Amino acid sequence: MNPQDPLEKFGELLERAREAETADPTAVALATADGEGRPTARMVLLKGVDARGFVFFTNYGSRKAGELDRNPRAALCFYWPALATQVRVEGEVERTSEAESDAYFASRPRGHNLATWASRQSAVLADRRELLDRYHEAEGRFGDGEITRPPWWGGFRLRPVSIEFWHGFENRLHDRLLYRREGETWSVVRLNP
Repeated sequence: MNPQDPLEKFGELLERAREAETADPTAVALATADGEGRPTARMVLLKGVDARGFVFFTNYGSRKAGELDRNPRAALCFYWPALATQVRVEGEVERTSEAESDAYFASRPRGHNLATWASRQSAVLADRRELLDRYHEAEGRFGDGEITRPPWWGGFRLRPVSIEFWHGFENRLHDRLLYRREGETWSVVRLNP
């Protein structure tokens, strides 16, 4: 591992978390802010990470997508208790390409894709029956055929400008390493716990 590459470090930690955690280690808190600067956070699932950044998918009509479109900056926070490790990521956000969104959508379980057609994420729902009815409508529409990706659904990529690794130690003498992007390279500093 290149100690100067926080994305490589993250990849290795994620693999360790996959082996050690009982819950889904790809679950991550996503923080956004609206046009007035009011923050909000929710959990999403990380669906990819590479040199370009961290990828998750959502309904483009959702509150989070609207906030990201108006203010394309966000933060992620992973916590893996079995590893006593937290990873915080901050950066700028962009939509993934249609091809990337199509490829991921095609890889998902059929029921998840039908639910994507049924849900108007973040919109008020009269009752659960309304959602179930739309799900059954989608089942009837697609039958046993291919379920195409709806145009209102796709991915976002957070391109990191900073990544902080926190490792818990006894007596609160925690270890914190902060990586900051400087052009094509990263600088790293150690922070007090």
